[in-house]
Amino acid sequence: MQKVQLRKRAAAWAVHAFSASGAVLALLAVLAIGRHEWTEAMLWLFAALVVDGVDGSLARAARVKQVAPRIDGDVLDLVIDYLNYVFVPTLFILEAKLLPAALAVPLAALIQLSSLYVFARRDMKTDDDYFRGFPALWNVVVLYLYAARIDPGAAGAIVGALVVLTFAPIHFVHPFRVRDYGPWLPVTALVWAFASLALLLDSPAAARVILLALSAISAIVIVGLGLLRTLRGPQIASSSSAVSDNTSATVRSSDSETR
Repeated sequence: MQKVQLRKRAAAWAVHAFSASGAVLALLAVLAIGRHEWTEAMLWLFAALVVDGVDGSLARAARVKQVAPRIDGDVLDLVIDYLNYVFVPTLFILEAKLLPAALAVPLAALIQLSSLYVFARRDMKTDDDYFRGFPALWNVVVLYLYAARIDPGAAGAIVGALVVLTFAPIHFVHPFRVRDYGPWLPVTALVWAFASLALLLDSPAAARVILLALSAISAIVIVGLGLLRTLRGPQIASSSSAVSDNTSATVRSSDSETR
């Protein structure tokens, strides 16, 4: 019995360590940015995205909240996500000069401030696992600004619009938590992931055009499903239906694993 408990604790702590590896990936991305190795930096950020995509399932399987409660996995996840989704991508934007020079620092500051609002709000997600407002996915934004070689002026307009959408009453889908669309949503997310990863690797110009289109189309589908949720409202009955959408379960509630 004791050996079983030890194995469970080892598994739970291994999941915490796996999640924490995201901070190391953020450091490696920063070092690559300092060397102006843009593709390498994006690959480290992509690796962090993969870690964040699977560690929640591992945490639930290992029951880390019950077996290794000393570490708050939700807080750990939020800290690492802020590094890899916000802070490091902002450094990338500045160092790669993706924005107009006169607006680069003000827009970077707005990215930081608006993202703090996202990460600190208690109602970040709805009961049916949609994000409220743009969910600070600046790593994905940087991918397209860099891969599509978007003009700095247009990039500045995109960044400004997304900062505003952070506070907008619209929804964005969580590809691996929303259940409204069965397996099609995670499959679309995986298509996006593989196309985006291939886009970062060396490939002929013609192939890059196809990969960029595939990545962009799958991203548009995912964004569109979130906007559909905004228009139609929740599809599944909430366990607390008497509570309005604006006061639903918090992102860091004790009875759910947010990773």
